Amino acid sequence: MKKRILSGMRPTGPLHLGHLVGALENWRKLQDEYECLFMAADWHAFMSEYENPGNLKGNIIDNVIDWLACGIDPKKSIIFVQSRIKEHLELSLVFSIITPLGLLERCPTYKEQLREITNRELHTYGFLGYPVLQAADIMLYKAEVVPVGEDQLPHLELTREIARKFNNLYKKDIFPSPQALLTKSNRLLGLDGRKMSKSYNNYIALSEEPEIITKKVQGMFTDPLRIKRNDPGHPEMCNVRSYYAIFAPEKEKEVAQGCPKAQIGCAECKKELGNCLINFLEPVQNKRKELLKNKDEIMGILEDGEKKARSIAIQTMDEVKGLIKM
Repeated sequence: MKKRILSGMRPTGPLHLGHLVGALENWRKLQDEYECLFMAADWHAFMSEYENPGNLKGNIIDNVIDWLACGIDPKKSIIFVQSRIKEHLELSLVFSIITPLGLLERCPTYKEQLREITNRELHTYGFLGYPVLQAADIMLYKAEVVPVGEDQLPHLELTREIARKFNNLYKKDIFPSPQALLTKSNRLLGLDGRKMSKSYNNYIALSEEPEIITKKVQGMFTDPLRIKRNDPGHPEMCNVRSYYAIFAPEKEKEVAQGCPKAQIGCAECKKELGNCLINFLEPVQNKRKELLKNKDEIMGILEDGEKKARSIAIQTMDEVKGLIKM
């Protein structure tokens, strides 16, 4: 039997190129090798967006459409919305009762987000417990493998610790020890050279109109040492070249050779990159337009995924409640 994978995304806004190369391309490949469950993690999104949650529902549909347009197949994978399965919160409560506070306070990603996100109040009980809900998400489906980046490894180790503690407390190994599947993805920085983030507004959305893509690419951060058109460039330190490497590798060599000799200018280079990105996204956007014509089909996919996910979740919670005499 195929091993089971659970992964998800927070529906906090439109999906962008970073989501495509960092997760969606990997998801598409994984669904041929594993039993995959992909969830729209709206409870996780609510933890940071609780002051303005109005767009969550719309974002869920928009994100799932992007998943499908990028090749996530509901015939191969279970696609569902986290909040539609009440067992996520039930198991999270059980786990929160047995999780030492120190484990959560030492979590490096928790500290990092408190430092980086200053425009929202995140010093909350719920946000501190984010990894507990994440552990419940994984263990509810007894996922054996979790695709993660290196920055998420502390969360996965915390999941294993919680699962081990539950198994030891109640003298039965009902939860597996999920293993990390380190995702092999290209590192894609934002248009300004910082981490790509909706908070920084330095991204290109998968649904972006061609003229917007062109405009955004023209504003990209390039070689800071190249002041004039006839100055030699340094493509090894230019963010534009990294985009060519991922989305138009056939042109990367041309840029790498022409830039140091000033045979191509930054404006010209970015104009060509804009065209490459528009061409790259064209099949995704065409599929997206077709999907948008029938949102009932999207709702049907989510309802079907909900039924399949719930059937697994109920079995797990029946086992848990039996062990805790609830």
